[in-house]
Amino acid sequence: AIDAQVDPIILPGVNAAGIPELLASADRYKGHIYPLIGLHPEDTNANYQTEMEIIAGYLDDPRVIGIGEIGLDFYFSREFEKEQIEVFDLQLGWAKERQMPLSLHIRNAYEEAIPVLKKYDHSGLKGVLHCFSGGIQEAQWGIRFGFALGVGGVVTFKNNKLQEIVKEVGLKNIVLETDAPYLAPVPYRGKTNESSYIPIIAQKVAEVTGESFETVMEATTENALRIFDKINHIGKSL
Repeated sequence: AIDAQVDPIILPGVNAAGIPELLASADRYKGHIYPLIGLHPEDTNANYQTEMEIIAGYLDDPRVIGIGEIGLDFYFSREFEKEQIEVFDLQLGWAKERQMPLSLHIRNAYEEAIPVLKKYDHSGLKGVLHCFSGGIQEAQWGIRFGFALGVGGVVTFKNNKLQEIVKEVGLKNIVLETDAPYLAPVPYRGKTNESSYIPIIAQKVAEVTGESFETVMEATTENALRIFDKINHIGKSL
C-alpha cells in the first residue's frame, strides 16, 4: 500500500479483542497507520457492557485518532437491535465529549440510525459514512450533518447507483476506502481486497466525475485529513 502511495492508512477497529493488534500495527508502521477504536454493530451482543468498558479504557491513548467502526446493521439479523442502538448512542456520546471523528457503518438501518444521530445535531460531530450504501437522500442528509461518503470498490461495479451519487455530490464530499478484505474493485472483484487498490477506485471516480486522477487523489486525501485531523501527513495519498 505504501509503495502504491496509499499513505497514511486509517485502520478501524471492530471490538475490544482487536485493539492490541491495532495499536501494535500503529507502532510497527509509525507514521503510516492510524487506528480507530469502537464496537461494530455486528460484534454487539447481550454482553456489550463488558466490551464497552474495555474499549473506553483506550479512548485517551494518543495513538487513537477516532471512533469506529460503529453504527447499526440489520442486514442479517435484528436479534440485538436494542443493544446495537444503545451501543451506537453511547459511542456517539464519546465522540461528542472528546470531539473525535467517526467511521459510521450503517446497513439496512438508516431509518433507525437517523433518529439516534439527530440527538447529536449541531454538536460538532464529523466523520465518514463508511462503505456508503444509501441513496441520494441519505447522502444529502449525511453531508448536511457533517459526514463525507466513504467510496470503495463498489463504485467500479457495473450498474451501481454509487456512481451517480458520487457525480452529484462531488469530490468535496467523498473519501476513498476499501472495506478490506471485502468489496475489492474490478478487476479484483470477488478476491481479497487490500489498501493498495485505492488508486483503482480513484481512477474510476475520476472517470465518473470528469476530473483527473491526480485531482481525485489530492481532493479525497485533503478531505480525509480534514476529518481525521490528528494526522499531520498533509499531502500524502490516503
